[in-house]
Amino acid sequence: MIDPLTLDQMRVLVAVAEFGSFSAAARKLGRVQSAISQAVQTMETTLGVMLFDRSTKTPTLTDAGAAIVNDARTIVASAMALRARAQSIAQDVEAELTLAVDATFPMPLLMRSLEALRGAFPLLPATVFTEALGGAEETLRSGAARMAICPLHGGVTPEIDAEFLTTIKLEPVVAADHPLAREREPIPREALEPHIQLVLTGRTAFAQNLRGGIISHHIWRFADLATRLEFLLGGFGWCFMPRHLIEDHVAAGRLKRLVLFDPHPPEFRIHVVSGRGRRLGKAGRWLVADLRERLTTCPESFIGPERKVRDVADADSVRLSV
Repeated sequence: MIDPLTLDQMRVLVAVAEFGSFSAAARKLGRVQSAISQAVQTMETTLGVMLFDRSTKTPTLTDAGAAIVNDARTIVASAMALRARAQSIAQDVEAELTLAVDATFPMPLLMRSLEALRGAFPLLPATVFTEALGGAEETLRSGAARMAICPLHGGVTPEIDAEFLTTIKLEPVVAADHPLAREREPIPREALEPHIQLVLTGRTAFAQNLRGGIISHHIWRFADLATRLEFLLGGFGWCFMPRHLIEDHVAAGRLKRLVLFDPHPPEFRIHVVSGRGRRLGKAGRWLVADLRERLTTCPESFIGPERKVRDVADADSVRLSV
């Protein structure tokens, strides 16, 4: 029967093993030696095995004791983590951070913020969903995520709260050996129309309903940015890409920015979104504040400049298909 086994007995066992004797464990735990001996004896009786060999002057762990003390350490550590988790929740820290992020958001920047978050909240578990167009908002609405970082489809609705975070700038690009790379600039619409345009799509209604900004007569659709980038580098066509995903390729001469006749590039307005009435906890608010700070130090060529928060119901969707 194992019912009498207690967490305190396991703490005592670990202390004796770590400090080498009953008397040393007693001093460390602030107890009398007889209480330490009694706790160990009770544990041995409960488990039905001898944990210490007492035939020598200083008791030593038996083989069974050495195995059980490792299990005891794990249980004691889990109990400490449980207590810390409960304290965090009581202090308005989420039990778990569940975050859905649109794939157009700069992942290196997000990773740096999440690394800093781990330092500030070391016991906080996190789940990060990286979603294609419209997927982050749908993941939030489904309840799988507590917060989302994404563009909004149709503005704020009664079910969600949204706060503007930043603008992701998009630029027209093509492989350096593509015929468009040799066009005289600025390039007019009629010069783009004969060439394949690589367009993002997805399973969400948001992605499937994007129609504006399609210029070319020939379209290839892709469900994720990484695959489209590979086809772009392979010279299959041209497209609008987030600045932060093309900078290295442009600098290396693999891609070329196109100067179009239309001087207004498309963009994504990115928001922090949460369910209405489901206020972000302390960790979520900390992450948003850290992201804002990092965004202010990003070069404008990497990501669009941060703007003042304004009513997001009027211009939150993508201005052009991408």
